[in-house]
Amino acid sequence: MKTPATLRRPLRAALAPLMAALVLAGCASTPSGLPSVDAPAQFKEARAAAPAAAPTEGQWTRATPAEAQPRGQWWRAFGDPVLDQLVERALQVDDGNASIAQAAARVRQARALARLSDADRSFQLGAGAGASRQQGLDRNQSNRPSTLTTAGLSASYELDLFGRLSRASEAARLDAQQREALLQSTRLLVQAEVAQTYLALRAADAERALVRDNVQAYRDTLRLTQRRQQAGDVAELDVARVQTEVSATESDALALDRRRAELEHALAVLTGQAPAALAIDDQAWTSVLPGIPAGLPATVLQRRPDVAAAQAAVLAAQARVGAAQAAYFPDLTLTAGGGYASPEIGDLFKWSARSWGIGALLSLPILDGGRREAGVQNASGQLDEALAGYRAQVLGAFKEVEDQLSALRLLQEQAQVQATAVSSAQRATQLSDTRYRNGYISQLDLLDARRSELRNRRQALQVKAAQYQATVALVRALGGGWDASAQAS
Repeated sequence: MKTPATLRRPLRAALAPLMAALVLAGCASTPSGLPSVDAPAQFKEARAAAPAAAPTEGQWTRATPAEAQPRGQWWRAFGDPVLDQLVERALQVDDGNASIAQAAARVRQARALARLSDADRSFQLGAGAGASRQQGLDRNQSNRPSTLTTAGLSASYELDLFGRLSRASEAARLDAQQREALLQSTRLLVQAEVAQTYLALRAADAERALVRDNVQAYRDTLRLTQRRQQAGDVAELDVARVQTEVSATESDALALDRRRAELEHALAVLTGQAPAALAIDDQAWTSVLPGIPAGLPATVLQRRPDVAAAQAAVLAAQARVGAAQAAYFPDLTLTAGGGYASPEIGDLFKWSARSWGIGALLSLPILDGGRREAGVQNASGQLDEALAGYRAQVLGAFKEVEDQLSALRLLQEQAQVQATAVSSAQRATQLSDTRYRNGYISQLDLLDARRSELRNRRQALQVKAAQYQATVALVRALGGGWDASAQAS
């Protein structure tokens, strides 16, 4: 039967927009791959340290992040058994750090969602049974109510002709990969926080010992001054001055005690314990300050798990753009069913009551109010956000490394200058003490010399603590994961 020309023209006009949409969707290209990030061939601080080896202008190395990988036992480079025990305790699966447990739970959730996406691409098989009573719904039936019981199996399979399901499954898999990288990043963060908190506690112990030694020295001076006052050699003003120094220094010691308690409590929480369950003995600060190889900027992109997570986010967003574009194409689902149907439940499983059917369902929305276009725009916006986040993550990684490299270089210079200041202040105190006992200078001059020595020695300890903190921060900025046998500086 031929279709009249008067009907063919309206039909072509109605289908023209649909065909155009399919053609445009078929021609739309899904973005793929990572954005190019150019990494300098050498860190700025490395060029400052060795200008003769500086690269020429325009010499760059292109790098791509690697998958998430274990970070290694870098904390052992500090050579402190207590630190080793604390970090290993924090990394325990069952009762370790809570942030790591949360990140691991998110990984399990993402993996489960990936399996759910894969299930949409699988063969579906189900069983069912039912009973219904009806009247007047079938022209072949009488006006009397009738009963129909059924039992059987049903099967379905959606043909992924245009890649919508495969792209959605790929996006879910990349989401799980991103969560795995974030888990590695969380572990590295916890390791760094435990190390920095423990080293800060050891620095507080060293500073407390220094301040308490000065408290004892001031008390000895106070007793001497009190005896000299009783003998009539000095006035009460001298006693009051020394008493002031004793009380002020004791106040500083108590403030350091409070800080140490807070650091110990923080370590307990970081290692998954109640503060009452952890007690760290006050002992000498024997941790080694390792020399950390900075490597090349390209290696930072390969080692840092947060960069790998940003990479997975970009690839997942690209897959979702492809899935949104595939929504313009029809869905084709194959169905099949077989079983038994009978008006009498006793005859349900008789061979004469068998029934079966097969079918194919083709679905293509024509007018959807702009739903598919909005889906593509939303996925494209998420992709742009992921690309910007990836670039920001890479640039931030370079900045963190440069910050810590410059901090270590300047702190080393500051430590050398401060050591000279401490030596001079100690010598000044010795000379002032001798001159005071011989009556050449006043007590006020001696107290000024002691305050200066204490201030410089505390400043030297703070510089040393800052060096340890910057070293751990550099480890974290570089992504961790090298041999713990690094040479001590």
